[in-house]
Amino acid sequence: MKVLLFGATGMVGQGVLRECLQDAAVTLVQTVGRTPIGQQHSKLRELVLTDMHDLSAVAADLTGFDACFFCLGATSAGLTEAQYTRVSYDLTLAAAEVLARCNPQMVFIYVSGAGTDSSERGSSMWARVKGRTENALLRQPFKAVYLFRPGVIQPLDGVQSKTGSYRIFYSLAKPLLPLLRALLPNQILTTRQVGLAMLHCVKAGAPQAVLESRDIRALTL
Repeated sequence: MKVLLFGATGMVGQGVLRECLQDAAVTLVQTVGRTPIGQQHSKLRELVLTDMHDLSAVAADLTGFDACFFCLGATSAGLTEAQYTRVSYDLTLAAAEVLARCNPQMVFIYVSGAGTDSSERGSSMWARVKGRTENALLRQPFKAVYLFRPGVIQPLDGVQSKTGSYRIFYSLAKPLLPLLRALLPNQILTTRQVGLAMLHCVKAGAPQAVLESRDIRALTL
């Protein structure tokens, strides 16, 4: 299995990368991002780009892959809807459209978030944009599209968030998260579970396209 991974330096992406590199079925992981990830591995290849909104020039480097794990995202804090649309919807669809042309048998997995608004008409700006992005991805001619909607994710295996406020939260919550996860196993996931669930979707599929936290966890049992 050959995998493209967008957002490998983020918290979710770090966890997904780890699971991919440990999986014997994965022969190649190519990361795509603006900055080097700072790792070396026999199965790892990097594609560093300055402009993530136009991948047409590197289409040849994005061809021949079985799966794309799109973990690239940004917080909506301080952004207008137009600004957030550009960094969320526009960037994601720019990648998806190129990948669908180059890899029609690809499984595309997009990390959205709990509370995403599929109607695109709700009061929450970020949820509307994420819902619009999800809906557009479902229209792309991939072999399959899966939309992950995790809520709270516990970072494991040395994984850290790039966002300062999130790092503070996870540092403060670290003693409590294992207990909370034991009490609420369908509400709190780990970075390990997210990565394993993505790999499961490629290998064996999933019952539905939209996967909430409960559904993601079920794929790892």
